[in-house]
Amino acid sequence: MLLLSREDIKSVVTMKDMIEADKTAFKMTVDGTVKTPLRTVIDGKYDGAFLFMPAYAPELDAAAMKVIDIFPHNVDNGKMTSLAQVMLIDGKDGYVIALLDGTYVTQLRTGASSGAAFDLLAKKDCKRGALIGTGGQAATQLEAMLAARKLDEVKIYDLNAERCQAFAEQMQKELVDYGAKITAAESSDECIEDADLIITVTPSAKPVFDGTKVKEGATISCVGTYEPHKHEMDPAILPRASKIICDSKEAALSETGDLLIPIKEGIISETDILGSLGDVINGTIKGRENDDEIIVYETVGVAAQDLVAAKVIYDKAVEVGKGMNWE
Repeated sequence: MLLLSREDIKSVVTMKDMIEADKTAFKMTVDGTVKTPLRTVIDGKYDGAFLFMPAYAPELDAAAMKVIDIFPHNVDNGKMTSLAQVMLIDGKDGYVIALLDGTYVTQLRTGASSGAAFDLLAKKDCKRGALIGTGGQAATQLEAMLAARKLDEVKIYDLNAERCQAFAEQMQKELVDYGAKITAAESSDECIEDADLIITVTPSAKPVFDGTKVKEGATISCVGTYEPHKHEMDPAILPRASKIICDSKEAALSETGDLLIPIKEGIISETDILGSLGDVINGTIKGRENDDEIIVYETVGVAAQDLVAAKVIYDKAVEVGKGMNWE
């Protein structure tokens, strides 16, 4: 069994590799060529949750199981809010062939989901980005945004101003090669002003931006909400949106308050949700048709992403001799 750390993974794949891996996963999901039961979520007593996500793809001769633990309040103690491990299993004999740092795999593939959505749905000429949230998922979300479109500027907002400033400064250093100016905003309104690409990645139970202030032509990726009672997306954006697309429509309608709450309140109906990103890839539903459309992308994550990402990472690591063998 190959043990792959965060540094091992970083050395063998790029964000663009992960964006392409996510596209493959989303296509496999709608094509029905991967078996991905809905995740099992067990709530913990410390306002945390334990998630179990299995997947099996016969065409890859591989299966995977991810265990991810989400503890939002960890950020207040300088700890990571999402912790995980991914087991990659040989589909031919059932042996576990790799154990990967699932926290980093999750960060990569979750960021890449927004990147895939922006690559497929955003207008080509984007100049400004907005990121709301600075937790454990934020850095890869930001990098995916920059990998998908050549931006001049990205503004960051978080309720904790000190943390937001520190995050913006750190990201400016780490992502300098993308050429964008990365700065902290003093408010959510300032953050999304004139933004072509918007990502929300927070554990908030209430909206974190004003949907009436989103500019025409924007593409919005809402990432942080995976429970029915939480909605970081402002429902006001939904009637303004030309299209609402999910990573998995089935999964989103079973999990996220971003959609379930507006449906319950009659703001939208299930039929307003066009489908999944894999449907766009397959051409069964249309993506962006003009530069004035507002498009909303809701991502809750599917286990196929972990499986495909783990397989891509494992194959590249074996090719270049990275990782530690555990006999």
